[in-house]
Amino acid sequence: MMKKLLFLGLLLATLQVGFAQNSSFKDGEWFKFKMSYSGFLKAGNATLSVKETDLGGTPVYHVVGKGWTTGMIKWFFKVNDRYESYFDQQTLLPYKFVRNIYEGGYTKNLTIEFDQKNQKAHVDDIKHNVQSTFDTKPNIQDMVSTFYYLRNNLNTDKLEPGDEVTIDIFFDQENYGFKLKYLGKDRIETDFGEIDALKFRPYVMAGRVFKEEESLTLWVSNDKNKVPLRIKADLAVGSLRADLEAFKGLKYPFQIHIN
Repeated sequence: MMKKLLFLGLLLATLQVGFAQNSSFKDGEWFKFKMSYSGFLKAGNATLSVKETDLGGTPVYHVVGKGWTTGMIKWFFKVNDRYESYFDQQTLLPYKFVRNIYEGGYTKNLTIEFDQKNQKAHVDDIKHNVQSTFDTKPNIQDMVSTFYYLRNNLNTDKLEPGDEVTIDIFFDQENYGFKLKYLGKDRIETDFGEIDALKFRPYVMAGRVFKEEESLTLWVSNDKNKVPLRIKADLAVGSLRADLEAFKGLKYPFQIHIN
């Protein structure tokens, strides 16, 4: 069971899937999610925050994603993850990515500097004091910047159920193609009321954690914000669920049906 609680990092990776035609976020946007295991056991929390800043003279968005275990779970398997991305305010392409995680004694601390022009990723493995350079695909994204890039660049009005979307991501030391399927429209009950949503199926690697490639389901709000509302995962043992618990700094009004 405890290995499955790596979902805190997996959540931050999966939250990369919200879409909109126009700019859907702004400086000050913040989300908080509550996590539960097998539908009843509270397991942890995760947050995402956006701030405008400057990186080497270039205006960028600085996004910080955090995940941590809470309650009884943390006494058995403590998780404290931090992910950061610095990406261009115009192109939304990343310049810098940080991954600093602690998961039940397993740690990783690395920084990736992206050279978008020359299609290179310079990886500094701080934990092991090893520096490496890798070739990347054109317009490469990191696991955090992808969320904001797709929110601004994919027109969901033209999606039909069954359509698939792919994007190139560089993570740790390799390129991979992230893919998800659009499942259609839905309306879900949340802590805030009923919300019209778009439903997606991100593809994951089956094996140690997930039952199969189609083990994840994601709902995002069907409005200009494209807020990630819920993620459900069928695991090799049990299931996990993340629900939006709090938010602030949205660019557009949040469309909620009050019962």
